[in-house]
Amino acid sequence: MGERKHRKINWLEEQLPEGLLVDAAWLARHEFSTALRHKYVKAGWLEQPTRSVYRKPRGQLTWQQAIISLQTIILDDPIVVGGRTALELQGFAHYLPQQTKTVHLYSKEALPSWLGKLDLGVQFVHHNALRLFKNEPITYGLSSLQFDIKKNAGTSSDPLQRGITYQPWGTWDWPLTLSTPERAFLELLDELPDDESFHQVDMLMEGLTNLSPRRLQKLLADCKSVKVKRLFFFFADRHTHAWRPHLKKEEFDLGSGKRMLVKDGKLDPTYLITVPRDLNGVQ
Repeated sequence: MGERKHRKINWLEEQLPEGLLVDAAWLARHEFSTALRHKYVKAGWLEQPTRSVYRKPRGQLTWQQAIISLQTIILDDPIVVGGRTALELQGFAHYLPQQTKTVHLYSKEALPSWLGKLDLGVQFVHHNALRLFKNEPITYGLSSLQFDIKKNAGTSSDPLQRGITYQPWGTWDWPLTLSTPERAFLELLDELPDDESFHQVDMLMEGLTNLSPRRLQKLLADCKSVKVKRLFFFFADRHTHAWRPHLKKEEFDLGSGKRMLVKDGKLDPTYLITVPRDLNGVQ
């Protein structure tokens, strides 16, 4: 019995990198009993940041560690940092406060309840990844969007083409999976007008000078939202970046009829959406 327990702790030592998390459900799936978990905590080999969550003691826990743990160890379905958060992390929101306050996450399944109970100084906002895009990695499951934490390498095929990238984080360059700027901007547009500002989105688009037209072509073709596609071309036309002529709006389904996005706004005659009257350049 002692030898078996020794083998189990050696296995956990190998599978759980220092600082990352696992939850009680993950440990139970790997046959770590409640009593054994309590023993590890009592011995100081594991600590509990909140109920049902365990990690090897190492420094202060950050939200990046929690999300990387979900992405690489705990969850069977992919989860991606997207929208405004992904743009902030890739340096496209330099005029905004530097400290991340809200973390936007995209997945098929709901976030584990314990995530919001961790004392991390951020608010996690979950988005249903099935709403916005079709034919993309999250809808296909883990096999199409996977990272080997021990090898520090991805196994998904052409993730960039599908709008997914990895950003090294921390001492060991753990992989934080997030949306590329192209995908993140479309995710951000989905938040208009209720949870984002037209003026801040406009400022963000001003800085998106180096987007990939190939990637945009793929993402716009897969985008289910007429509102998002119309908004994208509205903002793209305002800023005339070098990638804009490579995208022909006629190739995408922009729907028909007018869409009122802003009460008492001004109707854009090209894309038939109402936008704020005080948005610079709108006549």
